[in-house]
Amino acid sequence: MTDTIKAGSPLLSIRNLTIEGRSSEGWIKLVDGIDLNLARGEILGLIGESGAGKSTLGLAAMGFTRDGCRIAGGSIDFDGADLVNSGETVRRDLRGKRIAYVAQSAAASFNPAHKLIVQHCEAPIVKKVMPRDKAMEDAVDLYRRMRLPQPEEIGFRYPHQVSGGQLQRAMTAMAMACRPDLIVFDEPTTALDVTTQIEVLATIRDIVRQFGTAAIYISHDLAVVAQMADRITVLKNGREVETAPTSSMLRDPKEDYTKSLWSVRSLDHVRAPARPPAEPVLSVRNIDAAYGALKVLEGVSFDVHAGRTVAVVGESGSGKSTAARVISGIVRPSLGEVLFEGRRLAADYRVRSREDLRHIQMVYQMPDTALNPRQRIRDIVGRPMEFYLGLRGRELDRRIAALLEQIELEPAKYMNRLPSELSGGQKQRIGIARALAAEPKLIICDEVTSALDQIVAAGILKLLAGIQKEKNLALLFITHDLSTVKAVADEVIVMQHGQIAEAGNVGDIFARPASNYTTRLLQSVPEMDPDWLTHTLGSRTAEPFS
Repeated sequence: MTDTIKAGSPLLSIRNLTIEGRSSEGWIKLVDGIDLNLARGEILGLIGESGAGKSTLGLAAMGFTRDGCRIAGGSIDFDGADLVNSGETVRRDLRGKRIAYVAQSAAASFNPAHKLIVQHCEAPIVKKVMPRDKAMEDAVDLYRRMRLPQPEEIGFRYPHQVSGGQLQRAMTAMAMACRPDLIVFDEPTTALDVTTQIEVLATIRDIVRQFGTAAIYISHDLAVVAQMADRITVLKNGREVETAPTSSMLRDPKEDYTKSLWSVRSLDHVRAPARPPAEPVLSVRNIDAAYGALKVLEGVSFDVHAGRTVAVVGESGSGKSTAARVISGIVRPSLGEVLFEGRRLAADYRVRSREDLRHIQMVYQMPDTALNPRQRIRDIVGRPMEFYLGLRGRELDRRIAALLEQIELEPAKYMNRLPSELSGGQKQRIGIARALAAEPKLIICDEVTSALDQIVAAGILKLLAGIQKEKNLALLFITHDLSTVKAVADEVIVMQHGQIAEAGNVGDIFARPASNYTTRLLQSVPEMDPDWLTHTLGSRTAEPFS
């Protein structure tokens, strides 16, 4: 397929690119014969299922392949530089200065031992773009434009001292530091709540307009891609399915596969019956929690009953994940208590009984940091079965295989792989399998579908719903994706500044929100309309980037 590009020579030209990855079965094709052109100031959206080759192609635009991968054929030309055959010195000189990358998992990408501003300033100083004092001033300005709180101070925090959404924005600011010609955005708003996402999307779009910066925008969120991209390329199994201008693609997708991506945007959730009078599986009672002097939860109370799903939503830093950590015993509350089946749980997980630990399992937001990179999948999934259920030998292998089949990963193909050999979506499914392996009564899902494409996310949500119905499982679903709330939840808790803004039945909250904050959240959900962001921002449009 021949791309339509803007006038003049393309900034990036990829021809017949083939990238292979080493697996236990030998070399397999991850990208298969892709052609791509990108003009200055143009944004190309890449969408497709997990494992379609989106991130592999985005990294190749930098002349980079992951360990265990190789470029087996084709060419990559960046503004006259041959990124396939040129030396590593040439490629390294371009990376960070003229080509920047915003990774999907900020938590896994920052060095935990260094403050944010130190890491931000490294590229402009090393690449001799600006001296240290100017880089420090510019970092603060970028933090301000990314709507980070306390921009003059936040750079002096360590990565673990900011929320996931704030860390992702800090990474986006860091990519902008050298004013690159090309930025590869690999799911940059995955960890962001909907209101923050609007500001970040507006800032990214403004960079392209102000400086003629080209961008490759990788995402599984079709509505987000619609706001950002001039053109959209759909990938499947490493091959191009179709490419078209965004408006044309949304209005009239040609291929059946593309149409299937559009069709899974909404899931029908059969609501559980009205909450029974029976004792809840989980009760959170008047919880306060703090990190040092910073209070992050205040007076939080709610119940979760067997067979029901309670969703917790709110902006980045609202206290959603901290509530989950209190329940699981990772964070000790300063006030209040957590009850499980009417019994008070120890505040510290280290002194809880093995059965208490078994019955409350957690699936974490970032699979890159949640899975041990040195353990094979059979060990990651099998360990809870050994520890909690006492399984060994053939029975253990049989149960591991059955669980992998349940999450739609072929046991013979995946059981002996390392996490690095899996896509982001596949790693998240392993995280879910690990939680299910303990046969718990409550699973806390902390943004479990945020890194998944539409099709895989739909499959995961249907899987959890099926297991919940079969096992009468209680689910606490933490998310910033309100469409996911509609798809899975019976009740919703809206959090703001560590407190519950409102709570109730999902249908009632979405139809008749009682607080202005909830109304703003609902109005911030992107729609499949290329002009939605512009119309929604109105007078709030991001200030020009300079």
